[in-house]
Amino acid sequence: MKDMRWTALGLMLLPCWCVAQELKPTVNLHGTLRGKYEYQTQEKEGRFEVRTARVSVEGDVTPIVSYKAEIDLCDEGQIKMLDAYTRIKPWKSLQFTIGQERVPFTIDAHRSPHQQYFANRSFIAKQVGNVRDVGAEVGYTFHPGFPIVVRAGLFNGSGLTNQKDFWTSNINFSSKVVAMLPCGLDVEASVQKVRPSDINIIMWDCGLTYHRSGFIAEVEYLYKHYADKAFHPVHAFDGFVSYDIPLRKCLFIKVSPLVRYDYMSDHSDGKRYLNGAVDPDGCLIVNDYKRSRITSGVTLSFGKPFISDLRINYEKYFYGRDGVPKVSERDKIVVEVMTRF
Repeated sequence: MKDMRWTALGLMLLPCWCVAQELKPTVNLHGTLRGKYEYQTQEKEGRFEVRTARVSVEGDVTPIVSYKAEIDLCDEGQIKMLDAYTRIKPWKSLQFTIGQERVPFTIDAHRSPHQQYFANRSFIAKQVGNVRDVGAEVGYTFHPGFPIVVRAGLFNGSGLTNQKDFWTSNINFSSKVVAMLPCGLDVEASVQKVRPSDINIIMWDCGLTYHRSGFIAEVEYLYKHYADKAFHPVHAFDGFVSYDIPLRKCLFIKVSPLVRYDYMSDHSDGKRYLNGAVDPDGCLIVNDYKRSRITSGVTLSFGKPFISDLRINYEKYFYGRDGVPKVSERDKIVVEVMTRF
């Protein structure tokens, strides 16, 4: 009889034990390091640079609640908090996110440094459509024969470092739809509203990504409109092709030749300037002059367990008649080693 009582008690406690095991939190530590050497061919000057030193921690605290916190110790020489959010996923197809994250907009700007195909980001990813913000987002995945991912959110427009006394009646929004067709073609469309100062800016973005057997081709177009004709509309384009060639009995597991063309017209960051400084009494100015660029090169990939690439690129810039190149936006050779752990 005593054994039967212990057996019954064990059966009653078994579900609780299983739940406790199921709710065990997980912690995953990741990092990305990018060191590079750049040589500007016209100026005949070079430099070494640590472009990225990211560290992130992410995991699950329950079967439906996850988290992520990521910091970059050297983002162009500065320490920046990147991601800091909690994600709730009550069903496989539905998720809610609150905190700071890369807003759901564009294709190339969403790629983390270890996912980039080139050493330097496209104009869309760096200047025109690069936005991280604090807010809340909902995502849903449909399956009408192929996945369709819809994401939409509301955001402050403050960023993580300017929240304490930030209050606004002009909430920003962003939404994105991606259809992953079974033929290997992904179709993306997104829209975003931002307000860097007192001027609303609406951006539309669309793109196609085709991938099959190591070959990838992508095109993306972005249109940026400033309210009240405060600045002329901005057009930006990015297109590239890449092909993976497996290697055997070699230091590298594959080599990937690739080429990219990107373009943007005169661009303003949406802030008012007066005498070279941000000033509400000023006006919008050209922060990035009209230019196009051809980037060609090769990526040599080391084997696992670390994901590590040697990226060798040559960038050729083309400016308009009145364009003024920035110090680091000129013809250059780039040799970069990226390691992800």
